[in-house]
Amino acid sequence: MKQKILLLETLAEEAMEILLADKDYEIVLALDEEVLQKEIAEGNIQAIITRGKGQVRASLMDQIPSLQVIARAGVGLDNIDVAEATKRKIKVVNAPNSNANTIAEHTLALMLNLQRNLYSAFTMVKEGRWKDRGTYAGDELHGKTLGILGMGNIGKKVARIAEAFGMNICYWSEREEPVPYPLRSFEEVLQTSDLVSLHLPLTDETEHLINEKAFVHMKTGALLVNTARGKIIDQKALFEALKSGKLGGFAADVLEEEPPAEDNPLLTLPNTLITAHVGSLTKTTYTQICTMTVENTLAILEGKEHAPNCIFNRKDLGI
Repeated sequence: MKQKILLLETLAEEAMEILLADKDYEIVLALDEEVLQKEIAEGNIQAIITRGKGQVRASLMDQIPSLQVIARAGVGLDNIDVAEATKRKIKVVNAPNSNANTIAEHTLALMLNLQRNLYSAFTMVKEGRWKDRGTYAGDELHGKTLGILGMGNIGKKVARIAEAFGMNICYWSEREEPVPYPLRSFEEVLQTSDLVSLHLPLTDETEHLINEKAFVHMKTGALLVNTARGKIIDQKALFEALKSGKLGGFAADVLEEEPPAEDNPLLTLPNTLITAHVGSLTKTTYTQICTMTVENTLAILEGKEHAPNCIFNRKDLGI
């Protein structure tokens, strides 16, 4: 019986071609629980590849003692129990830095749309309301202060693009970074920024970091952009800040609950712009992420050379 690679979600066509060309492995797509349990029962699963929805927790690892690799075609690992995998000596693979450019672009697109009120402007014309241009209210990024929370790869790219727009940059991060922008305290960034952009990982420390207390510190009318993780923001406090006018607007590619419930109050507000977690789904980046993940997974299983930083838990595994 061939060894198996189990896919919990679909991948880019180019990545699937790479997988199917490798005759040493049987590639199994398990998109529902029935198929998943059938494949688990047959055994011989060496690797799992998922994207952002497929959950790989201890209960699933318990059923697959032959598992060697858990791979996520993406960067964040919220849907994988990394600590549990590490205990079992399972390599956790991701695609670090693969989405930095596209998320930075998406972040600036959201900023521009929110600051210049472009969605309303587009709608005005499509609905035949050209004369309403007299009521248009928007502003520009130039001269505004952008506060970046999390100066990692994405944060740095956002800062450089925003600087080209003529924005003033400050940031807060867990450590000082070699960037030409001032490091400020968390509260000072909130107090002095016209726009705040989130680029932090989701951890116990960052969950609901932006809460009622944080909104009190922010400038009245400031704008908030989130392309990181939805749970970094307390959604109830966010709604109240938007509704009261304390927060001038909110744009995001991520929410605490995805997809949002039909009665999610955020969707009723005129000063919110939300995309369906599509920041990394450009053809270029999506293909790159999937092919990179597949190539590294196969290389690890076959004992071949792979990207040195693709194994997320390499230090804990002593690799």
